[in-house]
Amino acid sequence: MGLIPRVSHPWNLSPKEARALQRQLARQVRFEVPDRMETVAGLDVSVRGERGRAAVVVWQVASQQVLECVVVEGPVAFPYIPGLLSFREVPLLLQALARLRIRPDVLMVDGQGWAHPRRCGLATHLGVLLDHPSVGVAKSRLTGHHDEPGVEKGSWTLLYDNGEVIGAVVRTRTGVRPVYVSVGHRMTLEAAVALTLRCTTRFRLPEPTRRADQLSRKSFG
Repeated sequence: MGLIPRVSHPWNLSPKEARALQRQLARQVRFEVPDRMETVAGLDVSVRGERGRAAVVVWQVASQQVLECVVVEGPVAFPYIPGLLSFREVPLLLQALARLRIRPDVLMVDGQGWAHPRRCGLATHLGVLLDHPSVGVAKSRLTGHHDEPGVEKGSWTLLYDNGEVIGAVVRTRTGVRPVYVSVGHRMTLEAAVALTLRCTTRFRLPEPTRRADQLSRKSFG
């Protein structure tokens, strides 16, 4: 039941080639409401030196239960370059997703989706390769500008870049700094915001990505 890429491309690219590929992948993004959003796979990668560990946590929204966890360790070949994070992390995430026994309805990435200078953050890159619904929930803003959302949990405002709506700034806890939500693939912004809030409990980050972050870091001991 693991997720297997529908689209493939070389990974040994120069930064210039990687940016060109991001623009190409962004043109394939579809904005639509998924049929189901009951199971969400949170994804995150931690890197130490030249090795990384990718964690996937499948979360059932209604019961607020973890259904499955997968961790994969391996080499990280692509250097750290702002805006090209997906080329560093997606190969390991694909390995982890291929090992899942449960096929999640949505992928939720600790990072950007459409809210990216070339509209192809990690959530978009992964979603397009797998042709699977995906959402980016980032801790910080990569690009764009916005008004501050209200202080209450559930308040949100739009994130703009050159007049284009590229995401939402969402208050997941009252009085706590917001997160940055954007479409990855096969998702709408409104559905992405609603899902993020449904997955958020007592903490600032939604449970699927919060737990994936913990698991990826814990794996390093």
